[in-house]
Amino acid sequence: MAIQSNSYFYNTDVEFGQLMSKRINKVLLICSEYDAFMLEEDGRIDEQIFNEYVALNLRYPPQFIQVSTADAVFFTMEDQQIDLVINMLSVDGMDPFELSNKIKDKYEHTPIVALTPFSREISKRLENEDLHAFEYVFSWLGNSDILLAIVKLIEDAMNVEYDVNQVGVPVVILVEDSVRFYSSYLPNMYKIIFNQSKKYMSEGLNEHQKTMRMRGRPKIVLATDYDKALEYFERYKNNLLGVVSDMSYKREGVRDIHAGLKLGEIIRAEDAFMPFLLQSSDPDNRKYAEKLEVDFIDKNSKSLNKELRHYIVNNFAFGDFEFYCPREKKVIGRAHDLQSLQRLIMEVPDEVLEYHINRNDVSKWLKSRALYHIANMFKFMRAEHFNGIDQVRKFIYDALADYRQNTSRGVIAKFYRKSFDKYVMFARIGEGSIGGKARGLAFIDILLKQHKMHQKYPGVFITIPKTVVISTDIFDEFMESNNLYEIALSDSTDEEILAAFVRASLPITLIQDLEKYIDIIKKPIAIRSSSLLEDSHYQPFAGIYSTMMLPLVDSKSKNLKKLSEAIKNVYSSVYFKASKAYMSATKNVIDEEKMALVLQEVCGQEYGDVFMPSFSGVTRSVNFYPIGSEKPEDGVVEIALGLGKQIVDGGGNNLRFSPRSPQKVLQLSTPGLALTTTQKKFFALDLNQQEFVPSVSETVNLKHLSTRNLPNHPSMRMMLSSYDLHDKRIRDSWDEKSKKIVTFSHILKYGKMPLTDIITDVLTLGQKAMNKPVEIEFAVNLNKNDAGEYTFSLLQIRPIVESTMSQKVEVEDVDIKKTIIYSDSSLGNGIYHDIQDILYVKPQTFESKNNILLPALIEKINEKFMPEDKHYILVGPGRWGSSDRWLGIPVMWPQISQSRIIVESGLSNYRIDPSQGTHFFQNLTSFGVGYLTVNPHIKQGYTNYDYLDSLPAVYEDEYLRLVHFENELDIRLDGKNTKAVVYIPGEG
Repeated sequence: MAIQSNSYFYNTDVEFGQLMSKRINKVLLICSEYDAFMLEEDGRIDEQIFNEYVALNLRYPPQFIQVSTADAVFFTMEDQQIDLVINMLSVDGMDPFELSNKIKDKYEHTPIVALTPFSREISKRLENEDLHAFEYVFSWLGNSDILLAIVKLIEDAMNVEYDVNQVGVPVVILVEDSVRFYSSYLPNMYKIIFNQSKKYMSEGLNEHQKTMRMRGRPKIVLATDYDKALEYFERYKNNLLGVVSDMSYKREGVRDIHAGLKLGEIIRAEDAFMPFLLQSSDPDNRKYAEKLEVDFIDKNSKSLNKELRHYIVNNFAFGDFEFYCPREKKVIGRAHDLQSLQRLIMEVPDEVLEYHINRNDVSKWLKSRALYHIANMFKFMRAEHFNGIDQVRKFIYDALADYRQNTSRGVIAKFYRKSFDKYVMFARIGEGSIGGKARGLAFIDILLKQHKMHQKYPGVFITIPKTVVISTDIFDEFMESNNLYEIALSDSTDEEILAAFVRASLPITLIQDLEKYIDIIKKPIAIRSSSLLEDSHYQPFAGIYSTMMLPLVDSKSKNLKKLSEAIKNVYSSVYFKASKAYMSATKNVIDEEKMALVLQEVCGQEYGDVFMPSFSGVTRSVNFYPIGSEKPEDGVVEIALGLGKQIVDGGGNNLRFSPRSPQKVLQLSTPGLALTTTQKKFFALDLNQQEFVPSVSETVNLKHLSTRNLPNHPSMRMMLSSYDLHDKRIRDSWDEKSKKIVTFSHILKYGKMPLTDIITDVLTLGQKAMNKPVEIEFAVNLNKNDAGEYTFSLLQIRPIVESTMSQKVEVEDVDIKKTIIYSDSSLGNGIYHDIQDILYVKPQTFESKNNILLPALIEKINEKFMPEDKHYILVGPGRWGSSDRWLGIPVMWPQISQSRIIVESGLSNYRIDPSQGTHFFQNLTSFGVGYLTVNPHIKQGYTNYDYLDSLPAVYEDEYLRLVHFENELDIRLDGKNTKAVVYIPGEG
């Protein structure tokens, strides 16, 4: 027999929210005032009903409306939607049975239950009455639990078909025709089930999931004769936990004193291990039970309910899974959850495992805990289906592992030290906000699960890194308990603030959680900021705060110390000078900012003494600089070998392409371009660092290495090509002696990995879900995992906030002589107002070696525009914001925050490709800044330096010049055609 693939089961979630969809909301209680007092005061009905419904995460418990007259009954049912009528047979003004018949005639779909005190006289009367109007008759035995049982029994009847057939919720059959006994049994059985439900809540990964799982509790169906019991068995036998049956009741309308025995014979003939409890007032019937090899309870027993409870807990797979050794006749191990079951499966002796497999015990236990899909996987499994018991063992272990890991996807689990292990993909420590970055990561995880993306592409596993988030309330506690706000909000240097934070102590509960975390994590850790404002839809804080990376060492205490210091290091970055300046530029208040942290396993592999992903990338669903046949809506990708810092910092000659046309890469269009414009250096994590040294720089623990030093590794060969110096050709093969070029040709040209298909998929999903263009960071490991797959890890998603200026602007037939600046490669759209200043780098004195001097000078000028919130046009050569001073002016956003048009203006002796792909660039676009590229030496636009030089300067030094205009400039950006113009005053 073939066992079905695990993937079907663990990729199919139980929608617990759809279970128990039909509820009893209003109950009409027909009784005398004395009966009402008895129920309310003695039985505390409202309290019990309320508590049980709160436990099930239901907003409103059923409302009990008490009436005592027939007139009041019909008035109430006309006025309100009544879901259940309980008639206590003490109504005033009409015979209670006649009243019930009239209710049923008028409201045929409303269930009616009779509830009456137990007595011999009433029992005799009931035998002679027409009871067709009643679903059930119950005896009041002085315990208000009976009302809870009545409501649940009716609700189970309303929901059993859908919940069992669509989801697989298990069923318990009670066969009993004695009103006295089932009125006693049912409250007891429901109490057992509710207690069981609370136990299997532990399989939920957070509070919401725990509560929702209770909706998957087993259903109870009550049969009062043989024929109904057999009907229930045939209907629900594939989801049956067990049967509790009387011995004597009607069969085909005639009382049969051995009806229970006959039912048991049929059930046991079909399933030899199905739990079947026979109970009878005649102790002589025990011999029949023994012959059938089923259990027996004497109804005359003084401990009847206790014996019933003991039987159900031990035989209906409730409670712990007990590993029983048939040879030693004793329990040798207990599993109380999936984690311990998975562990013990690998430890128990062969005979014990075979015993439980052949009895279907594993499946039953899982089903009783609402783990339906994985229970179904094991249901028909027997030892003979495998080549030896070790294969059985491995199959169960792997299935449980897959199930636990995949059910944790798309869920923010609460971090529990006791249960946290390698199968928990995303957990949170604390109760506060998880911040923008973590929120985006959790959102990606949900999208991947909803669209079954994890293994959509054969040979590639798409995932997020294993993640733990430390929420903002931990940050608050850290700041307050260490009195850090005073120095944090002061004008102290970054180094002084960092030192104060490192000296402070983390909360003890966090330290204890980190100890458990360190035990489980086996790869290097990235500690990333995730602030409240970071990656907001309207004001991205991307790249403002620190990210630290830690290699792990053999010492747990050292790892804990390093991680603690790195956390405090990232916390301190909220109050660094650049962060404060950015907060001021975005009109935010620094003491309103709250920091969560994301702890992630770093995607990658060891290469000697460094660790890194094969390559990292950033992709956007909108292409700000489409080239040739590329379209803006096709998106754009930048990838670089090694860690993503190479892309974030810019200036690294990362490979840029459109996911719609990956074989058309401008940088690889000629050997000359490939040699000069492809990646020369890469970032990797230094594994030799035994200690963490707190720093204001993110590069601590990182190495910036030359691509000439790349190892001869199969994963490297997929990304590199060789340059044939003799033929002056690039060959997509590995030649040990030739110069290596980072081309990714084996991926982009030959499709060794479906990278562009995956990127297009995730961009489409992200943009559709956010209703705006998105930017996604990712990392790829080309070293195959245990399943022989490459790993594509999604690290972050954030919206790209486009310009709010939506007016239609056309820039056509421009007379260059009338312009100050003209560009046919621009970003942004609209007519810009209230700009009267242009700050430009003087081309006459420009030398790239002086670029390092300009940010401080520009910052001083920028600060003069801040008090009145004025704006200016900024013009200069090369890439604005590049960390490589030879490629452009290395400004940070706060230093140019008042600019509203930025121009990269190439010079004939300084030609740099336009910048694209950094957090800095993302922030520029987020504030609606027009971004123009001008390269007059190749007839791409124009900057009228002669005109600017002719104007009087309000500021001038050796490198910069600021000119002011009396009236606002005429500035137009045509986003559709990527053209822009700034007119000479009066010429527009």
